[in-house]
Amino acid sequence: MPRLLALFCLFVATTTLAAPLQVKLVYQATRNGQPFATITETFQQENERYRIESVTDGIGVYALFGKRRLLSEGEVTAQGLHPKHFEQQQGDNAKKAVSADFDWEAKTIAMNAKGKTTSVPLEDGTQDLLSYAYQFMFRHPQGAELRLAVTTGKKLRNYLYRVAEKDDRQEALSGVCKTVHLANGAKDGEEDKELWLGVEQYYLPVRISMKDENGARIEQVLTSLHVD
Repeated sequence: MPRLLALFCLFVATTTLAAPLQVKLVYQATRNGQPFATITETFQQENERYRIESVTDGIGVYALFGKRRLLSEGEVTAQGLHPKHFEQQQGDNAKKAVSADFDWEAKTIAMNAKGKTTSVPLEDGTQDLLSYAYQFMFRHPQGAELRLAVTTGKKLRNYLYRVAEKDDRQEALSGVCKTVHLANGAKDGEEDKELWLGVEQYYLPVRISMKDENGARIEQVLTSLHVD
């Protein structure tokens, strides 16, 4: 039995190196410890193309704000995900829609918000607000820190993360997961965001923690993971 268990663990560890073609994840979102939404995300890869969708359903009074939908589409390359188009929509209010279009040949990114388009230089490895988390399936964190250029559709920001711990244990999926903990590495502390990537969950986030503009603690914890 110990040998069979060891072989099984080796198999699991090996298979985490290859990104799956289809994944469905469900997160519970809390605000200061109180559940306020369920987030359902799907990742699909076909040939050299990918599509990621995220839908946030509010609970109770938060349902009045409508569903929050995010979409990211692009290519899968040797460097991981190359987004082509990103969009975000809150409820049915078209004025709140934002999007970003990536032109990798021209090295520019066009961000569209409130009817205005802003074009800025596009750095190698840039991700959008949805694709950045799935990029870890293809490029696991290496070294003591990492930098990420991420667009929200409104602006492009550079984030610095510090690899705080590589064997952190977190409760998720009705159990305890081995994770890599990415903590905020910026000295000014402006971006208070942390991620715990599940080593046996293809390095997808099993927990995300941040503060909103009002100082409330927002957390996402993975409750379901289905892989095809």
